[in-house]
Amino acid sequence: MKINTAEFIISNSDVSKCPKDFLPEYAFIGRSNVGKSSLINMLTNHKNLAKTSGRPGKTQLINHFLINNNWFLVDLPGYGYAKVSKKTKSVFQQFITDYFETREQLVCAFVLIDIRHEAQAIDIEFMSYMGESEIPFCIIFTKADKISKVKIDSHVAAYKKKMFANNWAEMPHYFVTSATESTGKDEVLNYIDEVNQEVFKNNSQF
Repeated sequence: MKINTAEFIISNSDVSKCPKDFLPEYAFIGRSNVGKSSLINMLTNHKNLAKTSGRPGKTQLINHFLINNNWFLVDLPGYGYAKVSKKTKSVFQQFITDYFETREQLVCAFVLIDIRHEAQAIDIEFMSYMGESEIPFCIIFTKADKISKVKIDSHVAAYKKKMFANNWAEMPHYFVTSATESTGKDEVLNYIDEVNQEVFKNNSQF
């Protein structure tokens, strides 16, 4: 898939105010320092579509971007470790949950994980929530340019082991990416394109 247009549509903290268009949505979420904005900008060929910041936790709203006029990329707040007040965190964690559990247009979420670190409990817990809630998702490992291929393979294997230990029958579909080197860009976009084709072919709502 080639992205020709990427347009910011709306930011809000109320799922009921998300776009009414019945277009497939792909949500991007991860810990607050995972490199989500850089990845989104790389995928969409826009340097500043998603706001990058040296201060983790800057995204605190549901951000909708219309891609190629036929699907939405949704940028969600990070989970865990964000330096915001407990009150603020409890509010946006609730609307994250509301989004995942009520948004009918969501066809797939991408859970972003920093490949530089060994398996983190908070990521495993979040993916367990997604699995238990039957929310379809893939894993995107970020920052692959920061470590060796051997370490990448080792850390992916560690995640597989942890997930199997947490009663997963198989590892979710995953991608290894680098926003700096555009690694994994074609794979992620082609995956979205394939899912979109299936969605438009098989679901009369879209």
